[in-house]
Amino acid sequence: MKTASTLDHMKASLRLMVLPLALAGANSWAAVSEQEAAALGNQLTPTGAERAGNSDGTIPTWEGGLPSTQDRYADPFAGEQPLFTITAENLDQYADKLSPGQIAMFKRYPDSFRMPVYPSHRTHALPDSIYDVAQWNARHTELNDGGNGLTIFREAMAFPIPQNGLEVIWNHITRYRGGSLERTYVQVPVQANGDFTPVKIEEKLSWPEHLSDDPDANQTANMLAFFLQRVLAPARLTGDVLLIHETLNQVSQPRQAWTYNTGQRRVRRAPQIAYDAPGTASDGLRTADNLDMFNGAPDRYDWKLVGKRELYIPYNSFPLASRDLTYDQILAKGHLNPEHTRYELHRVWEVEATLKEGERHIYSKRVFYVDEDSWQIAIADHYDGRGDLWRVAEAHALPYRDAQVTWVAAETLYDLQSGRYLATGLTNEEGDGYDFGERFAYKDFTPQAIRRMGH
Repeated sequence: MKTASTLDHMKASLRLMVLPLALAGANSWAAVSEQEAAALGNQLTPTGAERAGNSDGTIPTWEGGLPSTQDRYADPFAGEQPLFTITAENLDQYADKLSPGQIAMFKRYPDSFRMPVYPSHRTHALPDSIYDVAQWNARHTELNDGGNGLTIFREAMAFPIPQNGLEVIWNHITRYRGGSLERTYVQVPVQANGDFTPVKIEEKLSWPEHLSDDPDANQTANMLAFFLQRVLAPARLTGDVLLIHETLNQVSQPRQAWTYNTGQRRVRRAPQIAYDAPGTASDGLRTADNLDMFNGAPDRYDWKLVGKRELYIPYNSFPLASRDLTYDQILAKGHLNPEHTRYELHRVWEVEATLKEGERHIYSKRVFYVDEDSWQIAIADHYDGRGDLWRVAEAHALPYRDAQVTWVAAETLYDLQSGRYLATGLTNEEGDGYDFGERFAYKDFTPQAIRRMGH
């Protein structure tokens, strides 16, 4: 009898054999040398961050992250007080450790936006098996097809020692998120006057290595993940279902998507759920590739690695995840209620994406600030076609200690021009919100499956 671990190993091996053939092309980049990879787990953390803290002690040494616990929302730092609070009045003192988008938020909301800054804690931790995968990827995984695909990639953390901006972004795209999960959360478009109606969403996600069955290798070749989304409320949207087969190389094989509409009672292919297509139930406040700070194909932009810097970013967002809070208490006019946010000083990779000549997207430039420990994009500044700063995104990171996963308590996208914003990923009124123990079969992510869901 094959055990689950044996099946996982077999499926991973099949992907390794198929991916080079499916993604082969010109413009491949080499993996790092054995000597460079040996730094992982030594001078570097197992996933590629600098293990040491900074010179003045405001960023600590990584000591392995928080230990696992089943009480994921218990705040280990509940007794801490802010070191200081950044406001519009003292902004100049801290501007060198803020992104242009964050600075713009103070100018847009001078009387209400503030950032309480707490002591920094490097809490990110992953299962040992994922550290092993990161070590293997460092030695083997390469960019190919102009950076649009990956050759010889296993599961998560493609480039723990990145050589360029595109590899940093691929680390965000391929970072570990539990392997398989089901979650219920709300996405909330907040109007300029503060009014809002939550949209409740249920999602199922699985990465190929974590499927409970043993699908044909061709069904998982060039696949990053399988995604199923159903809207639960409000009533006018209830029952609509979206299915996505998320491909690794979306240029050679575009993202495969299907929708089920309750009114029409039929499944349709949905080829346009990518790039700057409007995001689901977002009231026009985000693009398809805004979800999860950035997702999908990177081919429409030129990617520049600006370097590494220190930045005040949302981190250890236990206060925002509190099960005692309601959405009315969290969602304020213009932005999240600062009483429930937490910022810390951390090192980030800064990556600038500039729209290629001849390509189309509503964002002419995007600048991403990527947490060095988790590879989660923490801040993203978006510029419109005129080159003006338009939207500012923040990922309020949270270590889900029961699953050893860093994800978010909430993700926000602020429209500086309209005064509206989108908050997504909130689970305060949704029980546990995330269930990382779920396992799904390939058959759960087929057009036939979403047709059955609609009946």
